[in-house]
Amino acid sequence: MRAFIAIDLPDPIRAALGKAQESLRSLCSGARWTRPEGIHLTLKFLGEISDARVAQINEALSKAGPFEPFSVEVSGFGFFPNAKRPRVFWAGVAAPPALAELATRIEAQMEKFGFAREERDFSPHLTLARFKDPRPQPELSSAAAAAAASSFGKFGVSDFFLFESKLSPHGAVYRKVMRFSLATTVSGGL
Repeated sequence: MRAFIAIDLPDPIRAALGKAQESLRSLCSGARWTRPEGIHLTLKFLGEISDARVAQINEALSKAGPFEPFSVEVSGFGFFPNAKRPRVFWAGVAAPPALAELATRIEAQMEKFGFAREERDFSPHLTLARFKDPRPQPELSSAAAAAAASSFGKFGVSDFFLFESKLSPHGAVYRKVMRFSLATTVSGGL
């Protein structure tokens, strides 16, 4: 199965991001917009894994905690790698150091099982759109700059998930495979 590790978002934040996407959609061309129900905060992309590896990953992720639950705020917009050559349009995530520490611990656990360490530093974000052709989007850039201080809400993080990603012609469909509590260990299958 194709898998990744991520923090899920509460419905009110998804709805606010979906509303923002609707208002921004007409300001750019060539974007493939993420469906609001699919927006999540990725901690580690794993790629294709076998069923046998799922059990190993579950065991490893259960050792990533414990952590005190923490809060994050979703605010502002940006581009990767930059607005002149955008590949990804994202909403920002402001979080305490605990989020980066969680990502670092997950990275270390996954590296023990042969998953390559991410070369870039962890940069929390929520992908709203992807561009096949990385060319400037001046109207979208202007709107993003004007909304730099806008907040889509805050939410508490007390768990994260192993997700399965199934690709389809209409976009990826995600399924939670396992939940991990920050305060304890594995919470069981879903």
